Amino acid sequence: MSQLCPEVASRPTGPVTLVLVAAVIMIDIDGRILLAQRPDGKSMAGLWEFPGGKIEAGETPERALIRELNEELNIDVTEACLAPFVFASHSYEDFHLLMPTFLCRRWDGILLARENQHLKWVKIPDLAKYPMPPADKPLIAMIRDFV
Repeated sequence: MSQLCPEVASRPTGPVTLVLVAAVIMIDIDGRILLAQRPDGKSMAGLWEFPGGKIEAGETPERALIRELNEELNIDVTEACLAPFVFASHSYEDFHLLMPTFLCRRWDGILLARENQHLKWVKIPDLAKYPMPPADKPLIAMIRDFV
């Protein structure tokens, strides 16, 4: 007889709204990771996250990131500079988030927070010190082990 992990057994089994979001782990020349703080007025305001955003209908995750990084951070990234890394899958109270995550070490332009978010370059050992949305937290160990 098999047993389910308690966390899995307690998840809803009915229809769920799936939200697709792409995120990027931006790594600078010093090996630091860029975090963006969610601004006031947005859900989970004040938490730190990896840049990215919703994947619109007809977009690939890579194209969504290229668009979002330009809109939010004033930088240009090409698909060739986005390396698939891992994905996050997390059930929130009213939706399920699926988040393909990419690594990026090259971009053009100067970072500018266009949506009033705070930006911070963080050393990998310090990432865990920043409060993050639940879907982002498990990525820290993967970043630490891979980068």
